[in-house]
Amino acid sequence: MIISGLLVLGGLCLFSFFIFQQIDDISNIELPFIQIRQSIYQPETETFYLEDLGEIKEKFILEKESFMEADLSEMKIKIYQEGILEKEFPIFTRGVPDRWGGTSLGLYQILSKNSLAYSVLADSYMPWSLHFYGKYYIHGDNYYSGGRPETLEITGGCLRLNDINAKVVYNSAKIGMPVLATDKGFENDGYEYSVPKRLTEFPQISAPNYLVADLDSGFVFAKKNYQEQMPIASLTKLMTAIIVAEIVDLRKSIFVTSEMLEALKSTEGLTAGKTFKAVELFYPLLIESSNDAAEVLSRFLGREWTINLMNKKAEAILMKETKFTDPSGLDSQNVSTAQDLFHLARYVLNVRPMFLEIGRGGEVWTFGLPISFQNLENKNIFFEAPDFIGGKTGFITASQSTGIFIFRLSLKDGSERRIAIIGLGAEAVDGFPVNLEKDVEKILDWLKENYFTQ
Repeated sequence: MIISGLLVLGGLCLFSFFIFQQIDDISNIELPFIQIRQSIYQPETETFYLEDLGEIKEKFILEKESFMEADLSEMKIKIYQEGILEKEFPIFTRGVPDRWGGTSLGLYQILSKNSLAYSVLADSYMPWSLHFYGKYYIHGDNYYSGGRPETLEITGGCLRLNDINAKVVYNSAKIGMPVLATDKGFENDGYEYSVPKRLTEFPQISAPNYLVADLDSGFVFAKKNYQEQMPIASLTKLMTAIIVAEIVDLRKSIFVTSEMLEALKSTEGLTAGKTFKAVELFYPLLIESSNDAAEVLSRFLGREWTINLMNKKAEAILMKETKFTDPSGLDSQNVSTAQDLFHLARYVLNVRPMFLEIGRGGEVWTFGLPISFQNLENKNIFFEAPDFIGGKTGFITASQSTGIFIFRLSLKDGSERRIAIIGLGAEAVDGFPVNLEKDVEKILDWLKENYFTQ
């Protein structure tokens, strides 16, 4: 049954850190849940699309499950009883991806119910509150301690209903009930490509595992060993960043200890005895691919707990063949597939796009806080390319060169599509992704020659 594989993640809500949940107790939260070298590509005869969250919904309905859907494309909470849509209610406010407030998408479940919860950080009451993951709750109208209603049009990621509807949803929910949070950005948009009659031969690629696909439609242009598990190196850091962003108040100060740096001590400026805001550490983590930053962030939460959360999050966003064993990717047992990494790329693009901006060397909103790290060496190839949206490059000896690259490409009618090129196992040259870079350039030329404009 699908329910047995559901993700349960504990945490605190941004602007919803409840007085009955203490940060000192965070490590005690329970989490019950649910090499082949490539040959020259031959064009496929059948159109192929990768799965999306809509297929989980279809399975729930087919198996007559009772579940809740937070449909953010329609801005509705939908209650299904035994596979039948019974009730639906409008969502008045949601989190948006800018300024760290994007509502988490994926498959979760109701962790707790509270008829009246209090947020210490926001000095705000949230009636009929349902906690479904990390910082994220479904609740009624916010009220300050003085009684004034909260009228903000966006939230820090929680979903707000009016009090009357929130009470009905609250009474319909049961602890452990599946919650499927969907949005149009994380579901296939139905766009159909016309395969050219004279499709040119796909270039010879050094990477033994790759996937080239449209992130909005799920359409696959090319693939090779895309379901084979491979070491992924520093691509791991994208999931580390997701967990930190979705569990921690990013304004929190982190005091760096020598124990946090004992294995590495290689990032300039990141030294024991200094204090940094959590949001600052995303810069060395995603630009310089700092293993130190990964260790500091994970040990702040609790290293093993962070790794556990990374694996559970992978389950929630369709990364079925992924396993994380450390927060940096140094361990060769951090493995995934090109297909799973497509889902990771889709999630980051639609829910945590600020990671992509940071990885390109840009500056994002940091709550008005200064960033201590300047003049970092950007280890992400293509970060200066004008059509590059963002991504991550990685390397360890066991994995060779790995990469997730997201590009914005133009169709002949002037519209744009967002394309992921994912490569694993390309042979590095003295640790540099020379061959992977050439692979991606060849693929881009092939895409523009056959599907997009030059």
